[in-house]
Amino acid sequence: MPRRLIILGSTGSIGTSTLDVVAHLNHLHSQGQYPDRFDVVALAAGNNASLLADQAARFKCIHTACARPDSTATFRGPTAALDLVRAVDCDLVMAAIVGSAGLPATLAAVELGRDVALANKETLVAAGTLVIPAAVRSGSRLLPVDSEHSGVWQALMGIKPAPLAPPLKAPATVRRVTLTASGGPFRTWSPDQVRHATREQALRHPTWSMGTKVTIDSASLMNKALELIEAHWLFDLSPETLGAIIHPQSIVHAIVELTDASVLAQLATPDMRTPIQAALTFPRRNGGLAPRLDLASLSRLDFESPDPAKFPALSLADTVMRRGQSSGAILNAANEEAVAAFLDPSRNLPFHRIAELAREALDTLPVAPLRDLADLAEAEAQARALVRRRAAVAPVGVR
Repeated sequence: MPRRLIILGSTGSIGTSTLDVVAHLNHLHSQGQYPDRFDVVALAAGNNASLLADQAARFKCIHTACARPDSTATFRGPTAALDLVRAVDCDLVMAAIVGSAGLPATLAAVELGRDVALANKETLVAAGTLVIPAAVRSGSRLLPVDSEHSGVWQALMGIKPAPLAPPLKAPATVRRVTLTASGGPFRTWSPDQVRHATREQALRHPTWSMGTKVTIDSASLMNKALELIEAHWLFDLSPETLGAIIHPQSIVHAIVELTDASVLAQLATPDMRTPIQAALTFPRRNGGLAPRLDLASLSRLDFESPDPAKFPALSLADTVMRRGQSSGAILNAANEEAVAAFLDPSRNLPFHRIAELAREALDTLPVAPLRDLADLAEAEAQARALVRRRAAVAPVGVR
């Protein structure tokens, strides 16, 4: 039987790369080189209805979802992805909708017991306290797609070779887990230069090709703060055992230090198709699309500690992991709102205000229990309102 796959966010960078991997694996299957065939049973997108239709035709996909009410998709409107997940049976869901918009559909997939290839870090940042218990109840496996979490996952399987999939508790022999960060476009800049970076400069990532919002998060290192929180949920790691280090070559994706002082690292070329395939084919391994890593051609691998004066967003992860409850939802929504303000030329928000506004939201708003998505929506609404108010009166930076 084929593996039935739903892709949420099919027109984004992760979604299109996933379809490339599926085509590759199906070709290997046709050649007798891979045992499973993938059947793309449904695709969901935001507003790119034209590309969605092309993808559906290419993969002979009957069911589609589009947030645009005027599209020709099977499911339309703001709840289209959620409606699709509830209506279409599958074995695996690729959760690649950017931001909190993908949370309801991803949570529904988890509650239904589907395996979820998790490319949307905001799902666990904002709602880990809802998603992880739901996965434990339903038996849903959360297969990491972010290169850093995929690296941690693969290293942990080296410690305990039996096939393991999150949510899981890291073995007691793990002393520390370190996620790597490229440092983005501002790695060599002074703190003052970073404070007044322009949109164009922040969007000029030296290593990865990503969507606009993720690229800004990478420039501020907010993405690493969100990834630390996600690792906390995926692997049941305490704040004391988690950290980040800047590694500009983006070859080492995660480092796991053991209690006997041994260190395991996962290395690969910076190509998202590698962790995507690792999630889709787990627990198997097969030939991939990404270029092979040629260690002899690497002249050096550099590592450096992040400068908190340049990247204050990184410290927000520790705050959220320690406070729990609605703090992750507050951080995620505040950051989304601040990034949107920074990217809007008419609002003229300085780059440094993104992390500052997220910190102000965490320090100002009350942290409350999350019992359901309604509680989460309330926390997010409060955070967005606070950021909108304060962004409107933010001091004008040098643009």
